[in-house]
Amino acid sequence: MATPTPPVEKPTDSVPKPIGKESEKTKLDPAYYTWSNTFSIMLNRMTGNRDAELERNYFSEQDLINEESYCKRCESNRDYLLKYSPIITFLSSEIAKLTPASSLLEPTKANPSGSPLNSSNIICRMCSAFQSGGFHIDHGILLCANQFRNRGHQEDTMAHEMVHAWDHLKWKVEDGNLRHQACLEIRASTLSGECRFVREFFTKNQWRITEQLQTCVRRRATLSLTQRPGVKDDVHAAKIVNEVWESCFNDTRPFDEIYR
Repeated sequence: MATPTPPVEKPTDSVPKPIGKESEKTKLDPAYYTWSNTFSIMLNRMTGNRDAELERNYFSEQDLINEESYCKRCESNRDYLLKYSPIITFLSSEIAKLTPASSLLEPTKANPSGSPLNSSNIICRMCSAFQSGGFHIDHGILLCANQFRNRGHQEDTMAHEMVHAWDHLKWKVEDGNLRHQACLEIRASTLSGECRFVREFFTKNQWRITEQLQTCVRRRATLSLTQRPGVKDDVHAAKIVNEVWESCFNDTRPFDEIYR
């Protein structure tokens, strides 16, 4: 009678190995990231180029895994804010007064009533860039579903983009005019509420007491301007922001005063 072969013991250490040239299955296994690398990524302990690539892969895969839930949450919050948010409902009503000036707001099959901004032209999508949203006069507002921390953050983003919408409908904005673009960003950051003291204090670690609002608006407007063609660097962007600062920061239309 043959002696049975003893079973081969499995290694006791079940922690996956770091990504090298493993199989595609290992690279795409969400459990791999969840258990072996999540804490390093969340605690900003990734340092080298290889770690940076691992971190990018992690967030990309999490976005793919959670795309449906992110977009559903974004759409639910969008619909809630359109009904109940004071700043969003106010901006919606002010934009409605300017509707004849824009093709964006003309009646379409998706938006037969021609109402200004609603679920047909405020769209939730996944974004690859680190941005919260965007606006285009011919298409509406894009909300980056995978970038929002909570409903309040989404409210600030919607308000920011709706200030852009109001400005485009009210004035003749030139895409290539950097002073116009700087003014748009100054006004949107000032009026949307995204530079309020509490948000800056808890999410950006900005603890200034005096001129906190102005500092935040300058920083955000300058950063946004550096992404535009024709802007050489942050020094060039800051110079353009300074050139239009007084008139744009102090113009609170359509509000009577800065919304906080």
